[in-house]
Amino acid sequence: MKTAIVYYSLEGNTEFAAREIGTALGATILRIHPKKEYPSSGFRKFLWGGKSAVMSEAPALEPYEFNAAEYDRVIIGFPVWAGTFAPPIRTFVQENDLAGKQVAAFACQSGNGAQKAFAVLKKCLGIEALEAELILIDPKEKPSDENEQAVRAFCDQLD
Repeated sequence: MKTAIVYYSLEGNTEFAAREIGTALGATILRIHPKKEYPSSGFRKFLWGGKSAVMSEAPALEPYEFNAAEYDRVIIGFPVWAGTFAPPIRTFVQENDLAGKQVAAFACQSGNGAQKAFAVLKKCLGIEALEAELILIDPKEKPSDENEQAVRAFCDQLD
Protein backbone atom coordinates (compact mmCIF):
# COMPACT_ATOMS: atom_id res chain seq x y z
CA MET A 1 0.00 0.00 0.00
CA LYS A 2 1.52 3.32 -1.07
CA THR A 3 1.33 5.86 1.76
CA ALA A 4 1.87 9.61 1.93
CA ILE A 5 2.33 11.56 5.13
CA VAL A 6 1.23 15.18 4.74
CA TYR A 7 1.93 17.42 7.69
CA TYR A 8 2.35 20.94 8.97
CA SER A 9 4.79 21.68 11.78
CA LEU A 10 5.48 24.98 13.49
CA GLU A 11 7.94 24.02 16.22
CA GLY A 12 9.25 20.69 14.94
CA ASN A 13 7.21 18.24 17.01
CA THR A 14 4.96 17.22 14.12
CA GLU A 15 7.95 17.03 11.78
CA PHE A 16 9.75 14.76 14.25
CA ALA A 17 6.73 12.45 14.43
CA ALA A 18 6.22 12.47 10.64
CA ARG A 19 9.79 11.32 10.11
CA GLU A 20 9.47 8.54 12.70
CA ILE A 21 6.21 7.29 11.20
CA GLY A 22 7.49 7.71 7.64
CA THR A 23 10.57 5.64 8.36
CA ALA A 24 8.54 2.88 10.00
CA LEU A 25 6.02 2.71 7.14
CA GLY A 26 8.27 3.53 4.19
CA ALA A 27 5.98 6.46 3.37
CA THR A 28 6.47 9.50 1.17
CA ILE A 29 6.63 12.62 3.35
CA LEU A 30 5.31 16.04 2.36
CA ARG A 31 5.60 19.08 4.60
CA ILE A 32 3.26 21.90 3.71
CA HIS A 33 4.09 25.56 4.41
CA PRO A 34 1.77 28.55 4.53
CA LYS A 35 2.87 31.46 2.34
CA LYS A 36 2.80 33.65 5.43
CA GLU A 37 4.44 31.82 8.33
CA TYR A 38 2.93 31.95 11.80
CA PRO A 39 4.97 33.48 14.64
CA SER A 40 6.82 30.71 16.45
CA SER A 41 7.17 32.32 19.86
CA GLY A 42 5.66 34.74 22.32
CA PHE A 43 2.16 36.04 22.69
CA ARG A 44 1.72 36.60 18.93
CA LYS A 45 2.16 32.86 18.34
CA PHE A 46 -0.90 32.05 20.44
CA LEU A 47 -2.93 35.06 19.37
CA TRP A 48 -2.43 34.73 15.62
CA GLY A 49 -2.36 30.93 15.47
CA GLY A 50 -5.31 30.54 17.84
CA LYS A 51 -7.42 33.11 16.00
CA SER A 52 -6.63 31.48 12.67
CA ALA A 53 -7.61 28.04 13.99
CA VAL A 54 -10.81 29.20 15.74
CA MET A 55 -11.91 31.13 12.64
CA SER A 56 -11.36 28.02 10.46
CA GLU A 57 -9.03 29.95 8.19
CA ALA A 58 -7.46 28.26 5.17
CA PRO A 59 -4.21 30.14 4.47
CA ALA A 60 -2.56 30.10 1.06
CA LEU A 61 0.19 27.50 0.88
CA GLU A 62 3.58 27.55 -0.77
CA PRO A 63 3.49 25.45 -3.96
CA TYR A 64 3.79 21.71 -3.33
CA GLU A 65 3.61 18.55 -5.39
CA PHE A 66 0.98 16.02 -4.41
CA ASN A 67 -1.13 13.72 -6.55
CA ALA A 68 -3.69 11.85 -4.46
CA ALA A 69 -4.16 9.29 -7.25
CA GLU A 70 -0.64 8.00 -6.53
CA TYR A 71 -1.50 6.93 -2.98
CA ASP A 72 -3.75 4.37 -1.31
CA ARG A 73 -3.39 5.96 2.12
CA VAL A 74 -2.83 9.50 3.33
CA ILE A 75 -1.71 10.20 6.88
CA ILE A 76 -2.30 13.77 8.01
CA GLY A 77 -0.17 15.23 10.81
CA PHE A 78 -0.66 18.48 12.66
CA PRO A 79 -0.17 20.40 15.88
CA VAL A 80 -3.33 21.04 17.88
CA TRP A 81 -4.22 24.73 18.03
CA ALA A 82 -7.21 25.95 20.03
CA GLY A 83 -8.79 22.48 20.01
CA THR A 84 -8.48 21.91 16.26
CA PHE A 85 -5.87 21.21 13.61
CA ALA A 86 -3.47 23.90 12.38
CA PRO A 87 -5.03 25.95 9.53
CA PRO A 88 -2.61 24.87 6.74
CA ILE A 89 -4.15 21.39 7.03
CA ARG A 90 -7.59 22.85 6.22
CA THR A 91 -6.15 24.34 3.03
CA PHE A 92 -4.58 21.01 2.05
CA VAL A 93 -7.84 19.14 2.63
CA GLN A 94 -9.78 21.70 0.60
CA GLU A 95 -7.27 21.54 -2.27
CA ASN A 96 -7.06 17.74 -2.53
CA ASP A 97 -9.76 15.15 -3.09
CA LEU A 98 -9.03 12.29 -0.71
CA ALA A 99 -12.28 10.42 -1.43
CA GLY A 100 -11.70 6.69 -1.57
CA LYS A 101 -8.37 6.93 0.25
CA GLN A 102 -7.65 5.37 3.60
CA VAL A 103 -6.96 8.34 5.86
CA ALA A 104 -5.22 8.26 9.22
CA ALA A 105 -4.06 11.17 11.36
CA PHE A 106 -1.67 12.07 14.13
CA ALA A 107 -1.74 15.11 16.37
CA CYS A 108 0.96 16.69 18.50
CA GLN A 109 -0.10 18.72 21.51
CA SER A 110 1.16 20.13 24.76
CA GLY A 111 -2.20 20.02 26.53
CA ASN A 112 -5.36 18.56 25.06
CA GLY A 113 -7.81 18.97 22.20
CA ALA A 114 -6.62 16.29 19.78
CA GLN A 115 -9.85 14.26 19.96
CA LYS A 116 -11.86 17.36 19.05
CA ALA A 117 -9.37 18.11 16.26
CA PHE A 118 -9.84 14.59 14.84
CA ALA A 119 -13.62 15.11 14.87
CA VAL A 120 -13.26 18.40 12.97
CA LEU A 121 -10.88 16.77 10.49
CA LYS A 122 -13.32 13.92 9.82
CA LYS A 123 -16.08 16.44 9.20
CA CYS A 124 -13.88 18.40 6.78
CA LEU A 125 -13.00 15.19 4.95
CA GLY A 126 -16.62 14.02 4.92
CA ILE A 127 -15.77 10.67 6.53
CA GLU A 128 -17.12 8.80 9.52
CA ALA A 129 -13.84 7.44 10.85
CA LEU A 130 -10.10 7.65 10.44
CA GLU A 131 -8.19 4.43 9.79
CA ALA A 132 -6.03 5.18 12.83
CA GLU A 133 -5.49 8.08 15.24
CA LEU A 134 -2.38 8.96 17.21
CA ILE A 135 -1.96 11.61 19.90
CA LEU A 136 1.54 12.60 20.96
CA ILE A 137 2.61 14.95 23.73
CA ASP A 138 5.49 17.14 22.47
CA PRO A 139 7.41 14.19 20.95
CA LYS A 140 10.51 16.20 19.97
CA GLU A 141 10.61 18.48 23.00
CA LYS A 142 9.78 15.82 25.59
CA PRO A 143 10.74 12.34 24.34
CA SER A 144 9.02 9.60 26.32
CA ASP A 145 8.46 5.86 26.31
CA GLU A 146 4.71 6.54 26.05
CA ASN A 147 5.15 8.47 22.80
CA GLU A 148 7.47 5.82 21.34
CA GLN A 149 5.02 3.04 22.22
CA ALA A 150 2.13 5.03 20.76
CA VAL A 151 4.00 5.55 17.47
CA ARG A 152 4.78 1.82 17.26
CA ALA A 153 1.17 0.90 17.94
CA PHE A 154 -0.08 3.42 15.33
CA CYS A 155 2.32 2.04 12.71
CA ASP A 156 1.42 -1.56 13.60
CA GLN A 157 -2.26 -0.70 13.13
CA LEU A 158 -1.49 0.63 9.64
CA ASP A 159 1.02 -2.05 8.62
